[in-house]
Amino acid sequence: MNILILEDEIPAYKKLNHCLTQCLGTGFSHTLARSVEEGINALNACDSFDLIFSDIKLLDGTAFEIFDSVNSAVPIIFCTAYDEHLLQAFKTNGIEYILKPFSQSHIENALTKYKTLFSAKAIDKNILDDLRVLFTEKQKKYKRKFVIKKQNGILLIETNEIAYIEAFGELSKLIDTGGNVYIKSTNIGKLTTDLDPDQFFRVNRSQVINIDHVIKIAPHTKNRLSILMKGQKSTILTSSSTTKDFRKWLGI
Repeated sequence: MNILILEDEIPAYKKLNHCLTQCLGTGFSHTLARSVEEGINALNACDSFDLIFSDIKLLDGTAFEIFDSVNSAVPIIFCTAYDEHLLQAFKTNGIEYILKPFSQSHIENALTKYKTLFSAKAIDKNILDDLRVLFTEKQKKYKRKFVIKKQNGILLIETNEIAYIEAFGELSKLIDTGGNVYIKSTNIGKLTTDLDPDQFFRVNRSQVINIDHVIKIAPHTKNRLSILMKGQKSTILTSSSTTKDFRKWLGI
């Protein structure tokens, strides 16, 4: 095995190296990187790493800066003293999260998990994507209320009450089932990421609809669909590029 170790503290590195030697004997080689810069250089210089052991905090930043900069499919076992980065770790190629101070058994168990997932018979190029999707789907909490700032105070609008959302420059318009319009100081792209994809769909470049408030869907010209929303007089049109995915989303 060829292992990349991202660790800024020498005592922690020596302990990890000792544990790996106890588990793997002479059956591994490794590269140590103590900073973000060294980690990026190591991954760019070598495409044969089988596994990464990574701390979160490095000398000049965090390990996530490395994984954001380098497109790598190498699985990662995180070894860190910080438990608040668990979700972010599994949004990378993380397969295990070990809290310091770790023991020999922690490293052995992590390596056993790696071997189980990435053995010659079980290896799947998409396994890391599957793990990330599974983990994030369980952890993701979608927006339940919108906070709208007004001159005379703050309004809390239930997400379920919104019929559709419309782009308004770098802002967004939230239109509820009664036709009331609220301005949210967030662009529609960012806003969409906070919405439940089973409930909201971006039907064109500038509009996102709430499936719970769709009254009628009818064919329109050029492979587009016309959508009438609850409490609205005018219809919303899908773009020709989203119609196919919208039909699939609806199951029609």
